Amino acid sequence: MDLIVFLVLLALGFFFGRMAESRHYKRIRNRERAYRRLLVMPQRIPPIEFARHDSTLVTGSVVISVDYFKTVAAGLRTLFGGRVGAYESLLDRARREAVLRLQEDAKRVGADAVYNLKFETSRIGQNAGNALGSVEVLAYGTALMPTQAMREQRIAQRNQAH
Repeated sequence: MDLIVFLVLLALGFFFGRMAESRHYKRIRNRERAYRRLLVMPQRIPPIEFARHDSTLVTGSVVISVDYFKTVAAGLRTLFGGRVGAYESLLDRARREAVLRLQEDAKRVGADAVYNLKFETSRIGQNAGNALGSVEVLAYGTALMPTQAMREQRIAQRNQAH
């Protein structure tokens, strides 16, 4: 009886986890297309064309939980060693979602680009025992916004073009 419950939970974890991950990746790809014009770079020093821009800190944070199937799959992997592919997609989704939220924050402040992108990762949910539980990824960087004079100049150039 315990084996049947275990197998049912495993199958449910696989099915619903796969479905949730698929939907999340679809939303991520759509939002990445929408934000692809906003530069996000890991370099510490921006190019000279951004030297006169204003700057501010922008952040994006996300917490993603691991499903039951991935927990079991990762547990089995500890027996044999090697890559834990079940967690790789979890971390990939978390990093990409954190960058998207950072880009949303940068867009909110009117940024042209984000430089000095960094990540912080932490484990949340100690109730999962030795398993991962949930992971938090924080993406942060320096948003570079045009000054008021630069914005007025851009508006004037657009008006002349029309």
